[in-house]
Amino acid sequence: MSFFGVPLSGLIASQDQLSSVSNNLANLDTVGFKDQTTSFSDLFAQSSVVNATNDPIQTGLGVLPAQTYSNFTDGATSATGIDTNMALTGNGLFVVKSTDGTIKYTRAGDFTTNAAGYLTTPNGELVMGYVSANGTNATSGVLQPLKVGLGTTTPAIATTSFQLAGNLSSGAAVGSTYSSPTSIYDSLGTSHVLTVNYTKTAANTWSYTVDVPKADTGAASTTVSSGSLTFDSSGNLTSTTDSAGVVTSPPGSVSISIPSYVDGASGSTLSWNLTNSSGAGSITQTSLANSFNSPIQNGQASGTLSSISVLADGTIEGIFSNSQSSAIGQVAVASFANNQGLLRTGSNDYQATVGSGAAAIGTAETGGRGTITGGSVESSNVDVATEFSKMIEAQQAYSANAKAVTTFQQISQATIQMITG
Repeated sequence: MSFFGVPLSGLIASQDQLSSVSNNLANLDTVGFKDQTTSFSDLFAQSSVVNATNDPIQTGLGVLPAQTYSNFTDGATSATGIDTNMALTGNGLFVVKSTDGTIKYTRAGDFTTNAAGYLTTPNGELVMGYVSANGTNATSGVLQPLKVGLGTTTPAIATTSFQLAGNLSSGAAVGSTYSSPTSIYDSLGTSHVLTVNYTKTAANTWSYTVDVPKADTGAASTTVSSGSLTFDSSGNLTSTTDSAGVVTSPPGSVSISIPSYVDGASGSTLSWNLTNSSGAGSITQTSLANSFNSPIQNGQASGTLSSISVLADGTIEGIFSNSQSSAIGQVAVASFANNQGLLRTGSNDYQATVGSGAAAIGTAETGGRGTITGGSVESSNVDVATEFSKMIEAQQAYSANAKAVTTFQQISQATIQMITG
């Protein structure tokens, strides 16, 4: 009675289909989950005889599950407002490292941070990427865990140059003065107010002194540099003269030396840039009133990480307490020649197999990889209507095969009665 095996294989196949559907529905709200569909193939057909044209007369032997396909189309991007969350749109998977050191891959970007400040999955796996050095992502380097926790610091940077752009009034009387202050930073990140004082000494000529408070330097005098500025009849800065009488024309920059600071920081050598990016003087003398724009300088105080934002290419931008921002890392993204070959290991993770091929690891927006949206996650791509449709089909197939089993049973009983009757 081998014919019982045919409807029984159908019952098993229908159960597999129902299991796939129920798993999809159970993961309707699972971040990054990819819908699965079970496909089937017929068993080898038995051929016992041929007809008059030598065509085989075959009888099927049932059905077997052939493959479970994963639908890797994008799920909806849902904003969460959580800085560390990331949604990947398009091709690719995030790279994570489990506690036993195994490298895995995931589409679930509901990342958080652990006690040490490292970016992790909810299961404690470390999110891998490229660590930044001085604000630059070393994307050719070795993958490392990304540290983005609050408390990460950025070092102080001593000011080495500054620029003051503005105008000195040509109508000012000889002897009149004007001051333009700017904040600079020493090697310890302490802020100091450096003030340039201008005094009109003659037509088209202004003297200047650069002063720093005695309380900051411990020096006997506040003046750290002095000289004069000369303008032409069109109001353009044409030359500078330093305290030693050395004339520089055209003007480029003035060197300022501050030997020491009372807070223990090393002394500063500053360059006061007097030309803009186009090479013209940054200070003019016209009939307009005395006025200067906000100063520009290249130093900063030290700061601690207060928040992060994630760019489309996976760069994690840190915003620090000193109002500075800098790249602190970049998330790695892996792509595969055959996503269907990936092995699901649970907890939203995949592993590479021979079927998937080796991971091609890089960054988002390169090599055909997708883009990343910060503060969001990718929702499950399970479609409820489709799953209910597949459920009805599986239920009908199960009922039909159950009816076939019942019919075979009745035939078997009738046959036995014929023999024993």
